[in-house]
Amino acid sequence: MSVRERAVGRQRLSAVVLGRKQTLRAGGSMSQLQSSWEAHRQDMAYLPDPDMETVAASTSLPDPAGEFDRNVPRICGVCGDRATGFHFNAMTCEGCKGFFRRSMKRKAMFTCPFNGDCKITKDNRRHCQACRLKRCVDIGMMKEFILTDEEVQRKREMILKRKEEEALKESLKPKLSEEQQKVIDILLEAHHKTYDPTYSDFTKFRPPVRTRSSSRVAARSSSMLTQDFSSEDSTDAFGSDAFSTFPESVEPPMFSNLVLSEENDESSSMNIEFSHLSMLPHLADLVSYSIQKVIGFAKMIPGFRDLTAEDQIALLKSSAIEVIMLRSNQSFTLEDMSWTCGSADFKYKVSDVTQAGHSMDLLEPLVKFQVGLKKLNLHEEEHVLLMAICILSPDRPGVQDTSLVEAIQDRLSDILQTYIRCRHPPPGSRLLYAKMIQKLADLRSLNEEHSKQYRCLSFQPEHSMQLTPLVLEVFGNEIS
Repeated sequence: MSVRERAVGRQRLSAVVLGRKQTLRAGGSMSQLQSSWEAHRQDMAYLPDPDMETVAASTSLPDPAGEFDRNVPRICGVCGDRATGFHFNAMTCEGCKGFFRRSMKRKAMFTCPFNGDCKITKDNRRHCQACRLKRCVDIGMMKEFILTDEEVQRKREMILKRKEEEALKESLKPKLSEEQQKVIDILLEAHHKTYDPTYSDFTKFRPPVRTRSSSRVAARSSSMLTQDFSSEDSTDAFGSDAFSTFPESVEPPMFSNLVLSEENDESSSMNIEFSHLSMLPHLADLVSYSIQKVIGFAKMIPGFRDLTAEDQIALLKSSAIEVIMLRSNQSFTLEDMSWTCGSADFKYKVSDVTQAGHSMDLLEPLVKFQVGLKKLNLHEEEHVLLMAICILSPDRPGVQDTSLVEAIQDRLSDILQTYIRCRHPPPGSRLLYAKMIQKLADLRSLNEEHSKQYRCLSFQPEHSMQLTPLVLEVFGNEIS
């Protein structure tokens, strides 16, 4: 019985008792009182009752004093035994409840064999029925609260009907199947294995070098974005991927080999001095590291390994930067529009990414994307499903078996929609799936802008030399 239903029951009860007292004081007839009580009993017949056994024995009313502390012992007002609730308008045990009901039904007349003032206890309550009944009346128990057999039966039927309706409603609720839950569990495990929330491996990258004089425009743009919450900037693929992967200090040789085998090659990063783009070496290592983690995550997506090696490579090359941007949202903070990855050395702002060669044409929409994604308050399950759906996109360039990729993506989409209906409470779940799919569309635009800016960067030998072989291969730019 809900708190609201209890409150309604108490209000009706109080009104009846008060009306009875007022009628008697005003000299009203018993017929008027009986008429009033009959109306109340009909109302009570429709009040929900969680226990049919109790209903069959009596009408147990809620505590008129309001919500009581269930941890505090309640005492029967008749015999002092442990009380089970309000019965016939008084707090009593089951024994005294049944005794009062039987006595009233039989219209029993009892006589005290002693002096008429026996002290009723749990142990002696059977010794004097007269004093026990008198005690019942003294604490407020009323025979008018006893339902007739017809009312009990009607109430039983209503309770049974309500339970059937609730069972039907429950059966119609969407539920995650065992298979769907298994897919979610696999994706969660894949994410946990490929994302290190301590960012401890960032110390293995070439160190970040931040220069004040590198770009006044970057600093000014960063300041403007932080003030303008709706169009904030973010870090580029490099900066954003810093927040997304997990340890792997070694850089693999070539991308195609990495997809089919484990990641375990030596890094051949070049330490060349240069005065421009001081953050490029560090963020290049960060992106390369993140790509490895995205590949590791993709390999564990159910169905991904069923694809040909060529299709796996095509999907990963096209989606890597988008998944990095998705994963980076875990470290993105709305307070200062930055990606915080452990220590202050690995806290990335817009100005840091501009010092790696990216302009505000990418960073401004990227920060806006990160803010919007953060505000969705996605569950971790929804986050990993969104990443998997992003990777398994059949319209990626170079994909041959589009029907198989689409089938895998459809399966993941169904799981995501079912999860939202089952596990994400409103109002957050309202249009959530549509908003998440829109984020995938936003990522395509960001991917396109990143590719454009990366091409400009990679065509400059002094800058392309700072990139890693994996970054060069995944983003597929030919250096002339």
